[in-house]
Amino acid sequence: MRAALDSFSEAGFGGAKTRDIAARAGVTLGLLQYHYGSKAKLWRAAVDRAFVDLERGLDEATAGAGAGNLREQLRRLIRAQVRFVGANPEFVRLMHEEGKRRGERMRWLVDRHAKPLFDKLLPLMAQAQQQGLLPNGVAPIHFAYTLLGAIDLIFHQAEECKRLSGIDPTDSKEIEAHARAVEHLFLGPPPEESH
Repeated sequence: MRAALDSFSEAGFGGAKTRDIAARAGVTLGLLQYHYGSKAKLWRAAVDRAFVDLERGLDEATAGAGAGNLREQLRRLIRAQVRFVGANPEFVRLMHEEGKRRGERMRWLVDRHAKPLFDKLLPLMAQAQQQGLLPNGVAPIHFAYTLLGAIDLIFHQAEECKRLSGIDPTDSKEIEAHARAVEHLFLGPPPEESH
């Protein structure tokens, strides 16, 4: 799945070749075709796997926050998303590639994964607005895309960032620094820094 996600993110669906994906994964083309049948089914399986991993990380991040501490839940969600994207920048590239097209893959991706995840997070955003943690006059969809842009862009443009600053945003130390920066921008300084 990693080899497929890498290939689809680098070359796009049209440019990715199943023969190359099989070689990258260290398996035969026949084995890949036996398990997935078509490039479209392989693409869907790779996207499914990425979203399962993302959602597991988000669920685990908020499990220990306690239902009453919404600010901490939001901080943990931001950290989990940054860590996932930092460790899987190909996921962001694939999402950007598919999200700009009106095709069947984009519709499938939104209907199967993006919309259910957005709907799951919508009550948290509304509650955060009610508690004054997030601005009231901002529609959740605008907040969600603004947050995703703040989280994702540095990883989508990793090569540009390296050239510009000499920093590799996918380095574990830089991923944590980026998580703290995004948390600070959207939720203010962490409790230990606000005193």
